[in-house]
Amino acid sequence: MHCASAAYLVLGSADTGRQREAEAISNSCSGLLVDFLLSHQPLRWTSETLSVGEAKLVVEFRGMSSNLSGTMALVRADTVFIPPVFGARYATPGLGISLVAIQPRCTDRPVCRLLPQEGVSRPLTAWVEQDGDGSPRLVMSDPVLHPDIVVVDRHIALASDVTAPLVALYDKSRLDRLAVWDLLGGTELTAHEGLYLLEDYDPNKTPIIMLHGLGRSPLIWARLTNMIFGSPELHARYQIWHVVYPTSTPILLDRLRVQQFLDMGWRMLDPSGTSPARQDIVLIGHSLGGVVSRLLTANSGEVVWNAVFDEPVTTLSGKPADIVTVNDIFHFTAYPGVGRAIFLAAPHKGSPVADQFIGHLAQHLLRVSAPELDSLTRVTKANRSHESVVLAADYQKEGLSSISTLRSEQPVSHASQALMPVASVRYYTFAGKLPGARPPGDGFVPLDSAILPGATSTTIVKDGHQLYLNDKVLTKILEILRQP
Repeated sequence: MHCASAAYLVLGSADTGRQREAEAISNSCSGLLVDFLLSHQPLRWTSETLSVGEAKLVVEFRGMSSNLSGTMALVRADTVFIPPVFGARYATPGLGISLVAIQPRCTDRPVCRLLPQEGVSRPLTAWVEQDGDGSPRLVMSDPVLHPDIVVVDRHIALASDVTAPLVALYDKSRLDRLAVWDLLGGTELTAHEGLYLLEDYDPNKTPIIMLHGLGRSPLIWARLTNMIFGSPELHARYQIWHVVYPTSTPILLDRLRVQQFLDMGWRMLDPSGTSPARQDIVLIGHSLGGVVSRLLTANSGEVVWNAVFDEPVTTLSGKPADIVTVNDIFHFTAYPGVGRAIFLAAPHKGSPVADQFIGHLAQHLLRVSAPELDSLTRVTKANRSHESVVLAADYQKEGLSSISTLRSEQPVSHASQALMPVASVRYYTFAGKLPGARPPGDGFVPLDSAILPGATSTTIVKDGHQLYLNDKVLTKILEILRQP
């Protein structure tokens, strides 16, 4: 403690060499102190005064996330194993010892619903200062919110590790298993559906909204999220929002659900609707999530509705609430504020896999249930004479699910293929092409389904369907994000 506090006094030295030496000594001694405390103190930490032998040590949490309060668990960041799926560890040297703070998510405010259910995980940096009376003080702060401290008149950069907190949440998550179980009729994923923020909301940072594909979860975005966090330029400009949505239901219902999650989030975060963050939103979607992203950037007009009914919504019979639901599914406009959309291996024109044996098997295994589908069933029954005969026949044969609506000739899907992003949205397409694949594509999505005319750029890589792990694809995405 005394070694680190003495070194702190020299950090403000005008002599650069002495300053660097003091930082090295401070880190060495602070590291020994932190290791001792982590092995001897309770698992839950808060601001308090500790007894260390016969000495007293004040522990202060300073400049923390508003979503961290009360007690929290701490671990050294360099002890957190980084799985290969994350790629590199993004750690920056500087003053202090990098830690990870972990806490269950709050329950006392509506905004708590936008925090990951696994908990809140944030980077911390710990160092030792010296109080006015010469006693040591262990200070911990968020290096993302406060990247440096001032000693005398000099700014001293804090050490940071932005990857370890992401891994801490990843290790606690069960979303991948629940996403697959959802396809088979499991209901536990329903409690996890929604919009989730990985950091505190910043009204001045552009949201990147990431949408996973069929039977997957936001965990597929581990490497891309880590790369964005690891770039000071991009991390300062963007905030990452993940969406968990059911992928067993038809695509247009998926689009509606995601829209509702976003609307709810904005009501909590920016009720006045004036935040700069509402402008130039970026959508990134893989596979089914790419199709949902495209539909979020398009105006439906009457194209989809006319594939379902031959009469306007105002003439249909049924309960008013049911008709409103059906109207919301088939009539929509481009989501406000979206400026760019990035589509990875998205079957915009359907996938032949849905028509093949694996698709038919999956349809038999799928267990689809949603109150919106119940509303649709009631409305169609009440308006049989106005329902599309072709659609009704297709439903009787193929059922109604995400996979059935990925078929290129499914009537509603076929109609929605014509819906393109509005003129104000720049969009980028990525596709995989495996040697020998017939038709040419990634084995699941043909090239001519993944590529859209009018794209700002199209990138084709020699790879399969999991483009969210392809380094060339991810590097290109970062290049796109760096653009104005």
